[in-house]
Amino acid sequence: MSVNLSKGQQISLSKSDGTALTSVRMGLGWQAAPRKGFLAKLTGAREIDLDASAVLFAAGQAADVVFFQHLVSDDGSVRHTGDNLTGGAGTGGDDEAVLVDLSRVPAHVDQIVFTVNSFTGQTFAEVQNAFCRLVDETTGAELARYTLTGGGAHTAQIMAKVHRSGGGWQMKAIGAPATGRTFQDLLPAITPHL
Repeated sequence: MSVNLSKGQQISLSKSDGTALTSVRMGLGWQAAPRKGFLAKLTGAREIDLDASAVLFAAGQAADVVFFQHLVSDDGSVRHTGDNLTGGAGTGGDDEAVLVDLSRVPAHVDQIVFTVNSFTGQTFAEVQNAFCRLVDETTGAELARYTLTGGGAHTAQIMAKVHRSGGGWQMKAIGAPATGRTFQDLLPAITPHL
């Protein structure tokens, strides 16, 4: 059963039987909000290129990143499925996804922060039905969903993070608005959430 996360909420990443998850997918989905006015009827919806990224941190320092130009982490434990330049048609599926093999994440990596940014520069006011979700990649079961609501004048979101806790992993929904077209632009905004 999926949990709808609110900003700042944490969940433990373990299965219902108490065993730890080994492989998760952070999915991102969105579509362009319909334009308003006379010209909107002529031009239709504007394409919006949102990009999902995963920044791997070790002791508060960025150690690696997975994004549309670097699809696999250096150690192979985190993999991006590829760049979607336009979003979905509102079907609710993942438009971009980052797969994390938690069992293979190097011991020195203690946090993985997931971000989304508007590479084409549109604000989230121009995006609708945007969400990120965490899925048990082994079973396909959705564990948690964080819905981006309210639009806003920002061009990026620090979505969530998975971090080591005791012998396992936990997920925290962050949902912090930010400004930037790439993950590099977001690094100063990520730091307070580590």
